[in-house]
Amino acid sequence: MKKITDSFLCLGSWPSAGSFVFNTDILATNPINLSVVLGVLVFFGKGVLSDLLDNRKQKIWRTIRNSEELREEAIEQLEKAQARLKKVETEADRFRVNGYSEIKREKLNLINSIYTTLEQLENYKNEAIHFEQQRVINQVRQRVLQQALQGALGTLNSCLNNELHLRTVSANIGMFGTMK
Repeated sequence: MKKITDSFLCLGSWPSAGSFVFNTDILATNPINLSVVLGVLVFFGKGVLSDLLDNRKQKIWRTIRNSEELREEAIEQLEKAQARLKKVETEADRFRVNGYSEIKREKLNLINSIYTTLEQLENYKNEAIHFEQQRVINQVRQRVLQQALQGALGTLNSCLNNELHLRTVSANIGMFGTMK
């Protein structure tokens, strides 16, 4: 029978003269080897595994806290953005309403200004027409007067002789002399 220490090694027994042989008795070596490996893993690996799990747990908690903080900041920013959006929409509505009323007011002012300008132009036109009529009337009067004077002079020149002319001049001078 084999010694218990021989079956404890999974590489086989130590035969003489340096040959290397595998122990093929699986039922005898496997449970012992597994229990030793598990014992060593538990004994030495417990601290490492515990540290790895603690580190991982802390990283997860930090990530969760950071995510929560980021979520809260995002919610705050969203609320601020929504408030700004409402304010901008309110301002836009106010500008739109004021813009429309301003446009209507400007339109009415422009229409009134155009009517006033048209009235002034109509008055200027009427004044120009009246002025032209007066000018034409004065020109006609001057021509009529010139023609009448020319006709009277022509009649006088044809009717007057020297003696009648001298008497008329003397009579006129006499009238001027009595006026003084």
